[in-house]
Amino acid sequence: MTKDQKIIKGKVGLLELARQLGNVSQACKMLGYSRDSFYRFKELYDKGGELALQEISRKKPILANRTAPEIEARIVEFSLEQPAFGQIRVANEMRKLGHAISPAGVRGVRQRHDLETMKKRLKAFLRDLGFQRLILTEAQVVALEKAKTEKEAHGEFESDCPGYCGAQDTFYVGNMKGVGRI
Repeated sequence: MTKDQKIIKGKVGLLELARQLGNVSQACKMLGYSRDSFYRFKELYDKGGELALQEISRKKPILANRTAPEIEARIVEFSLEQPAFGQIRVANEMRKLGHAISPAGVRGVRQRHDLETMKKRLKAFLRDLGFQRLILTEAQVVALEKAKTEKEAHGEFESDCPGYCGAQDTFYVGNMKGVGRI
């Protein structure tokens, strides 16, 4: 039995118990539901049967507050063109183009498209670059070089073949009984 089936079974059980007892309040007390929930379940059951009693997500997006799709597409495009620009700079550039959006709005758009960090924007840019043969702008080259130097600073580097770079560090720990010098 799946989780959804268990949830539906409990709600149908409440409706059935109330029908058998003829008392909604008593059935709700016995099964630990509120009367408000009972009437909500009853209304759903009457409209759509058992399948209507599935768990409904409580969080519904407020689409009226969402950025317009054409502005959102332009923000994504601009974020990939200029991956080094922060959300304030992108908001200012969008304002220059005549689109009113706050830096928090830019952040929300980037989150929906998984472009929050410069690293993610660069990765998406390089993925798109593989599909298209574009000439890189100077700002894009600078952003890619900056990302490369940051990788090298954290110990990452590019190699032609795995195993080209090897290192060994040895030092004296001490003597172990029965083994000798370690």
